[in-house]
Amino acid sequence: MKGLRRLIIPSRLQATVPDWIEAVRALVEQYGGASASLAADYYEAQRIAAQVTGSFTVPLADPPPDEQVDSSLRWAAKDLWPRDPEDPATTDAQREPLERWLDAAEAKAEAVAQKLVVDQGRGTVQEAVRRDRQAVAWARAASLGACAFCKLLATRGAVYKQDTADFRAHDGCHCGVVPVFRGQRFELSEKAKEWERLYREYAAPHSGEQLNRFRQALAEHGHLPAVH
Repeated sequence: MKGLRRLIIPSRLQATVPDWIEAVRALVEQYGGASASLAADYYEAQRIAAQVTGSFTVPLADPPPDEQVDSSLRWAAKDLWPRDPEDPATTDAQREPLERWLDAAEAKAEAVAQKLVVDQGRGTVQEAVRRDRQAVAWARAASLGACAFCKLLATRGAVYKQDTADFRAHDGCHCGVVPVFRGQRFELSEKAKEWERLYREYAAPHSGEQLNRFRQALAEHGHLPAVH
């Protein structure tokens, strides 16, 4: 992604941004395919570890539609287009020097591309759970640096069924999908158990304020090193 930044020529945005988008789209397709393939290997390994009987072929998730990639990247690059500083629609980033615009667009585009790539892996596991008769549910696994929203969803455990929930991810999300098979007992990790305790103690009783209070509790107890 950093290497592709050179394709954007500030003096020729109209002509070069489309080339950049096309190059990023190819990158997402390449690494997204690898993400799906690795996810399939992971699912098969989890199936073996759970001692599931019978064969099953993991279907690989399709790459995102071109329209989705294009719109996401155009959103990431929106601050590159200069505007009149007096125009109310002008963003703070557009009032900064050109390098600031490029840095902001690059950071957003990297987060967008990361999500599109990893979504293919997450989608592969989800679809496998939907189709595999031996799979009964999936759980969300959040990284230690995840945001409060992701950690809250991870505390719910294996409550997501084959056909009743889709994975909710944001840009920069590093959460994963853990399949759960028939006869298998799922247990939260030690960290997730601690997040669950903090939620029950500090947030659950406060209707309408749970997420904010959970975020505060995580921060106060050293469980929120990253800000999203």
